[in-house]
Amino acid sequence: MTCGGCVKRVQAALEPVAPGVQVQLNPPRATVPGIASLPALQAALAGSHYSIAASPVMAPPPPPPPPPAPEAAAGWFATYRPLLLILGYILAASLLVQVPMRQLDGAETMRHFMAGFFLVFSFFKLLDVPAFADAYAGYDLLARRWRPWGSLYPYVELALGVAYLANFAPLWTNAVTLLVMGFSAIGVIGAVLDKRSIRCACLGTVFQLPMSTVTIIEDVGMVLMAAAALWL
Repeated sequence: MTCGGCVKRVQAALEPVAPGVQVQLNPPRATVPGIASLPALQAALAGSHYSIAASPVMAPPPPPPPPPAPEAAAGWFATYRPLLLILGYILAASLLVQVPMRQLDGAETMRHFMAGFFLVFSFFKLLDVPAFADAYAGYDLLARRWRPWGSLYPYVELALGVAYLANFAPLWTNAVTLLVMGFSAIGVIGAVLDKRSIRCACLGTVFQLPMSTVTIIEDVGMVLMAAAALWL
């Protein structure tokens, strides 16, 4: 087809076979509504200067790949960089505070580390207690059943941090830590084993950290340190 007249002639020839057919010039195409056989359409154009053929069927484009998980996209170190930096700072401070004594004591290093851990981690949780409580209820067994526990937890951590820093009642402080962190670790382990894609609330809601084995190591590590302090 080269002009509008061609379009009209083709449309007039196809109309009896395919009512409602739409013919266009550029690109030269006939859109046939409903069901019409190709041989019937070809027969309708027989003896003219025009012919018709089925247009190739284009396969739909493949669906886009799913977005990578946050940890895979950013890399393990980039994802947990805030947590690693905080733990590194706390460990360094726990060692440096003993420099004036000119000796390193393992028990004292552990006590100072636990004090720093609870003080710093409670600080981030206290920035937005309701948001932390919502996130914590997603995996903690007690906070899921008794919502006030999620709101109280940052203050429990703060109290433990102060108790470790002041070396107050070490037996009771370590026993409470063993109980609190041990129970919390149960919920963390369950969430990781179930492969649930949820956010870790260890640093409150300031940082978007996914729940993973790193969280298990963090909680279980505190349990082991409290148990070691009780043993010593």
